[in-house]
Amino acid sequence: MSERRAIVVMEGDQTGQELLEEALRVLDPSVTRLDLEFLRFDLSLENRRRTKNGVVHEAAEAMKRAGLGMKAATITPEGAGDVGSPNAILRKDINGTVIVRTGRRIPGVNPLPGVHAPISVVRMAVDDAYGAEERREGEGLEEVAYRTERISRKVCRGVAEFAFIQARRMHAKVFGGPKWTVSPVYEGMFKEELDRAAEKNRDVRYEPQLIDATYALLLSSYGEPMVIPALNRDGDCLSDLVLQMFGSIAGAESLLISLDDDENPEIVMSEAPHGTAPALEGKNIANPMAMILAGAALLTFVGSEHASRVSRAIYEATFETILDGTKTADLGGSAHTTEFTDEVIRHVKNKLEVWSTLA
Repeated sequence: MSERRAIVVMEGDQTGQELLEEALRVLDPSVTRLDLEFLRFDLSLENRRRTKNGVVHEAAEAMKRAGLGMKAATITPEGAGDVGSPNAILRKDINGTVIVRTGRRIPGVNPLPGVHAPISVVRMAVDDAYGAEERREGEGLEEVAYRTERISRKVCRGVAEFAFIQARRMHAKVFGGPKWTVSPVYEGMFKEELDRAAEKNRDVRYEPQLIDATYALLLSSYGEPMVIPALNRDGDCLSDLVLQMFGSIAGAESLLISLDDDENPEIVMSEAPHGTAPALEGKNIANPMAMILAGAALLTFVGSEHASRVSRAIYEATFETILDGTKTADLGGSAHTTEFTDEVIRHVKNKLEVWSTLA
């Protein structure tokens, strides 16, 4: 086994917690041959209320030390004065400024016609429309609503730089951008940083497009992997569209990344992009695929050659399990949650054993 690495595991609610446990089964050292230590924090709604979000801050501090985190889906209560969103707290505490979500073709699941190469959306995790100051003035039909948004050059630069890092890893092009023609001061700042990053990374193909053209061209671009850099709200909308283009959000993981002063990943937190699915709790029928892939994605940031091999083995094993016909109900099959994970584990073990003989 390689040198021990700690992963901060943030437990969640309902089906989100059940799927986290399935992903941890795949990451177990008996499967991966990695010396991993799982540091658990209970981020269930009940415990967040009991600790008044103290446990969320503790998990964030642990991630700062470990550099790696894996989070289950959690409930965000709607009532004012309640504990709010743990994701918002985590983003602030670890200075997570970049979110990456990748849509990819799932074997046996039909995407939109012509869509088969992976598409990553690299978006701001902070600022823009979220957290903006809002107010209203006037009454009746004369009432006017205002919203004051902000972005910073530092966050723009981080997202732009990581878009090119991600594109190089995927052998993809950087495609898209903000509406800089309509908003040359606000959105133009992001475009300036994308152009700057493109100048530094001439080996990566760069095709800037306005956000509306990006949406339109997504449906007519064939075959080439793409990385789409986006503002916070644009990226949130794009992510949902891109994942559904491939037939299901089940085939994607989500990464929250904190960058160091040189715009390199310093802290990475992975999770599934779906929610807690309360209707599926306790039924052993939910799809654990996205959570399993979240674990695989996290391993690419461990920094060892074996961890990278294990990550690839998990990705391949997950898709081969589906290709072999073991599918949960949402993918048109009848496999139970645990049955799907069992098959992924079997494939991972077989791959690592075979690969070790070829080393």
